Amino acid sequence: MIQSNLILLLLLPILFHLLFQFSSSSEISVSVSSRSIPKSGDPITVKWSGIDSPSELDWLGIYSPANSSHQNFIGYIFLSSSPEWPSGSGSVTIPLINLRSDYQFRVFHWTESEINPKKQDHDHNPIPGTKHLLARSETVRFEPGRGPEQVHLASTGKDGEMRVMFVTHDGKESFVKYGLTRGKTGRVSSTRVSRYEREDMCHAPANSSIGWRDPGFIHDGVMVDLEDGKRYFYQVGSDSGGWSTIYSFVSQIRDSTETTAFLLGDMGTYTPYSTFVRIQEESIATIKWIRRDIEAIGEKPALISHVGDISYARGYSWLWDNFFNQIEPIASKVPYHVCIGNHEYDWPAQPWKPDWSYSIYGKDGGGECGVPYSLRFNMPGNSSEPTGTRSPPTRNLYYSFDMGVVHFVYFSTETNFLSGSKQYEFLKNDLSSVDRNKMPYVVVHGHRPMYTTSHETRDAPFRERLLANLEPLFVENNVTVALWGHVHRYERFCPLNNFTCGSSGFPVHMVIGMAGQDWQPIWQPRQDHLEDPIFPQPVRSLYRGGEFGYVRLEANRERLTLSYVGNHDGQVHDVVEILASGQVFNGRANMIVAGGGGGGDGGVVISWYVKVASILVLGAFLGYVVGFVSRSRRDAASEAKWTAVKSEDI
Repeated sequence: MIQSNLILLLLLPILFHLLFQFSSSSEISVSVSSRSIPKSGDPITVKWSGIDSPSELDWLGIYSPANSSHQNFIGYIFLSSSPEWPSGSGSVTIPLINLRSDYQFRVFHWTESEINPKKQDHDHNPIPGTKHLLARSETVRFEPGRGPEQVHLASTGKDGEMRVMFVTHDGKESFVKYGLTRGKTGRVSSTRVSRYEREDMCHAPANSSIGWRDPGFIHDGVMVDLEDGKRYFYQVGSDSGGWSTIYSFVSQIRDSTETTAFLLGDMGTYTPYSTFVRIQEESIATIKWIRRDIEAIGEKPALISHVGDISYARGYSWLWDNFFNQIEPIASKVPYHVCIGNHEYDWPAQPWKPDWSYSIYGKDGGGECGVPYSLRFNMPGNSSEPTGTRSPPTRNLYYSFDMGVVHFVYFSTETNFLSGSKQYEFLKNDLSSVDRNKMPYVVVHGHRPMYTTSHETRDAPFRERLLANLEPLFVENNVTVALWGHVHRYERFCPLNNFTCGSSGFPVHMVIGMAGQDWQPIWQPRQDHLEDPIFPQPVRSLYRGGEFGYVRLEANRERLTLSYVGNHDGQVHDVVEILASGQVFNGRANMIVAGGGGGGDGGVVISWYVKVASILVLGAFLGYVVGFVSRSRRDAASEAKWTAVKSEDI
């Protein structure tokens, strides 16, 4: 009896501890501010309480569909992001994107001793552990009947038309209603429907349970018989599924003498949570400033060009949904045009992979093999290449169209561009057939750059082939500007041919991959001191910088102006003007680029404007004149015609 009592006394502390633990854990709760969300982008607040001895690594998992297994979250937020977390309670408020399925939130306990260094995300952060589930919320759904989402426009390449695409959850018959007044959208166009399946993806993560989510149904309609230069109002959807909000755009003008475009590359998308790949927070500011500029031009048509590396989904399909919801405020107002990049396409078994490209074409597409890119966009033309799998052919590879006074050309750096290929023949025929009396400027877009001074050695064999095969076409056909991405910085070159600057007739190359992705390479160091952090800027590279932003194109029959807009202030930081005659001015026609000869780097000489002015002044004032010209270069680069939005609004 005494022995039994002693055992009981020894067990009592353990029993009390277990009872306390059970009591504490049973009180842990997760709640949501609403179980019903009207539309994408609307916020939801998630609250938790009752966590005993919280860890700084405790985290909130975001799941969609709600029945996903623990490891298949779409994102996570550490509870320590809430100021109240040490108390075991807290909350976060985030916007949700409609993934056409329900959501659930789960709280997990995780400690530093449980970190697995072999399980890391793309940003080299450890993937949170799911061993200790503390609580889960009720499910959250999006309200039905709210109409389609992810609305975006594109030119068809034909006069009087505008394409509109959007996504629904069920693929039922949907329409586009449009008209010249907001209250009278009486004209109707039907849409065709497409979708892709998990089996269409080429490898993980795109075809795995972690990366795959149902993409919904993609609708594609065309508004026809549009009058020139008119603001049209439109809605998409159906009576049964609901109609979208009313959007508007300004139709293209036949034989217009003006062109406005916004040019960017490598933008990606932002999520309010961490996920398996790095997200691009700077994309928010890029869209903010472009939206400012679209509003500033008023009743003029415009377009957006995105030179590859679009969403950076890399096989995690919900990031495509985030991307299209993020660009909708601008892509529903002006056509959004794209060319393919490595992060939309590349996979180990891609059909064209010559021996010299072993270090170039890898698995950057995350197993998507161009499928979401091909179906979610519909660019002019009918270019396509088979994938060699059950996946649909890759589309939107190369095409062209006219807008105002500019002939826009897009091509693929990820598929065969060598002499004799279908793409090469397209470029050869297209560039040689442009009527330069009607279209004085030709702007070519490709993803991987022909010229860059970044320290990117892996692409060297690619650039050699691009220079050997396509640069002669560009020079022979007087391409005005060649735009590139891939390098996540801004760089502008003098008019170039074989690394030699010229005064006119050579393309101005610009790298514009600075719209959001912040994985930035270093500039090329000195060849004889590769380890030293000294990065000389060759004379052919007239301007380069690491600031995020985009390029604004404004053209008329006399000149084409390209302005680099920085995200930190929305102001212009570099300008180049190209006259219809081919002369290139570094700034607003105050300095001109001329042939440099020796060494192939070219040079910059004072324009004839300054030469004439110098005759009128005495030699004693020469220093003053040179100083004035130097300052005018800087002032020209910062000159802006557009009204800025306060930077704190970003």
